[in-house]
Amino acid sequence: MSLERFINQAVSSWMSEDGPNSDIVLSSRIRLARNLRDMTFPTLSSREEAEAVVHSIEDRVNISSEFPEHGKLELLIMDEIQPLQKRVLVEKHLISPNLAENSLYGAFLLSENEKISIMINEEDHIRIQCLFPGMQLSETLKVANEVDNWLEEKLDYAFDEQFGYLTSCPTNVGTGLRASVMMHLPGLVLTRQMNRILPAVNQLGLVVRGIYGEGSEALGNIFQISNQTTLGKSEEDIVEDLNGVVSQLISQERAARNALVKTSNIQLEDRVYRSYGTLANSRIIETKEAAKCLSDVRLGIDMGYIRDISKNILNELMILTQPGFLQQYAGGPLRQDERDIRRAALIRERIKMEKNENAGG
Repeated sequence: MSLERFINQAVSSWMSEDGPNSDIVLSSRIRLARNLRDMTFPTLSSREEAEAVVHSIEDRVNISSEFPEHGKLELLIMDEIQPLQKRVLVEKHLISPNLAENSLYGAFLLSENEKISIMINEEDHIRIQCLFPGMQLSETLKVANEVDNWLEEKLDYAFDEQFGYLTSCPTNVGTGLRASVMMHLPGLVLTRQMNRILPAVNQLGLVVRGIYGEGSEALGNIFQISNQTTLGKSEEDIVEDLNGVVSQLISQERAARNALVKTSNIQLEDRVYRSYGTLANSRIIETKEAAKCLSDVRLGIDMGYIRDISKNILNELMILTQPGFLQQYAGGPLRQDERDIRRAALIRERIKMEKNENAGG
């Protein structure tokens, strides 16, 4: 398979499309946790009970329904998906590691443009996820609520008048809402402000995680900012609070970038082009080094140092160079050293393809 065809098949909308403030905010995500009344939570259910949940949803919900701009939904059963394919779905942020690895009888509904993913039998019976490019939390919430209303017309949710939506984990009780944004914050990291900012963000009831959520590392200066509280606030209030904090982080990141240009312009330009040279010429590159160099190059694109490469290359390559994707592109399992060689080759090819396109060749 050619690289161009592979990318066209592999890249989701949030990776390739621009959105508001997309120089800093890579994506906005809304997740709603829901459970079915009188059904055992997935964390305690038997396989038979888990299968009954999937069949109940399949029987009552018209999964061939179309959502405007998002296309038809397709039901996929986890038992019918190969381990490598599951890993790719996690790397694309379309399903959670928990659904891929731990579900007794998991499934998910996926829209054609991959902006809507409805996980079944993850930690809860239903987890509605909507993923949009750039800073679009309000728009993402609107679509998530449309999907939620569509399901609730056909399914009997576990809901309590006092506590709201009931979930397997107490931290999700209430709205069941987890709102998050994925941000590229190299300016704040390079000016050593992140260690001061992180505790302040946590004190506001938000949590900062790495690129793949809880327990993951902030590779390539990419951080996920999300709410912790789901009870006692409306969905709109949660999103508004997160919007406010993210807006401040955007302003601080832009100020940090401007400060770097004023005080260390030649050093910053040198860092960007050294990383660009590494990506364009390396024959072996590990995940962490690739992420660091991709972050530098994306910063260089945003600051105007590099003009012949699309800024979305960071979004794409941070995903396409993960182990699952590399092995899918290779057509089978790879050792770590083989993955490092493949990663370097894919990045070189992608940069060359981008430059040829921009040159009209």
